[in-house]
Amino acid sequence: MKRSMLIIIYYWVRHLVRCWVSNLGCTQQKKDIMSSGDNQQSRALNKPTFTELQASALVESVFGFKVSHIQPLPSYDDQNFHVHISRTKDTTDGPLEYVLKISSSENSQNSDLLEIQNDVITFLQAAGFPTASVCHTKGDNTTSLVSVDSGSEIRSHTVRLLTYLPGRPIAEVPVSSQLLYEIGRLAAKLDKTLEKFHHPKLSVLRRDNFIWNLKNIPLLERHVDVLGQTRNREIVEKVIQLFKEQVMTKFGHFRECVNFTELRNTQRADNALL
Repeated sequence: MKRSMLIIIYYWVRHLVRCWVSNLGCTQQKKDIMSSGDNQQSRALNKPTFTELQASALVESVFGFKVSHIQPLPSYDDQNFHVHISRTKDTTDGPLEYVLKISSSENSQNSDLLEIQNDVITFLQAAGFPTASVCHTKGDNTTSLVSVDSGSEIRSHTVRLLTYLPGRPIAEVPVSSQLLYEIGRLAAKLDKTLEKFHHPKLSVLRRDNFIWNLKNIPLLERHVDVLGQTRNREIVEKVIQLFKEQVMTKFGHFRECVNFTELRNTQRADNALL
């Protein structure tokens, strides 16, 4: 089986398991299953729970912007806000809309990972892609670590501010052959461009027990019970076995790369805008 076909099947399998978990109706079980596959990482992923008032205060104290309006945005294990700022004598030009990103306490411990994310954004912008811009704090840094009392303990979260990109998520647009072609073309251009991205800390991306890593389809084995005794489960188990036999045995022949994997499902794609 061709590697490209196995990758497509891998994404389908991962999405299938995720969809079934979403239908369990049990919040804690869903969280425990899908957050990660590394030493019950789901319990270590402490998603931030900042209120809009607290988020506004962060923007003003860390980045020096006066917030006029703020609202939550969707997120997975972090917390995002759409921020509108007011013009002041210190902000007479520049954007008026931003995205505040507050990382989970688990992700905040990996400052190298967040640094690479910021550098990839800057790299793609320099290459001509319409990406957000990474904003600097009042101390001229791209991130800031803040501490908050959660009630039972003091937790630290990394905060970042990006410029807001207006547009419509692909999921809200009727799918056409031309749109699918453009999405594929963009994905190819992204991956080709990212071949030139180099960073001294790229090794932090090799999280061998991270369930969203493309190499880690076998981690899904511990979750197949959510599929029940169904035909879908048989397919998933067969694909996992094929991956072990035909892909894992050839890892040494594949080129590692940095890529963007969130264009895989146009029916729920909220990570790409038109």
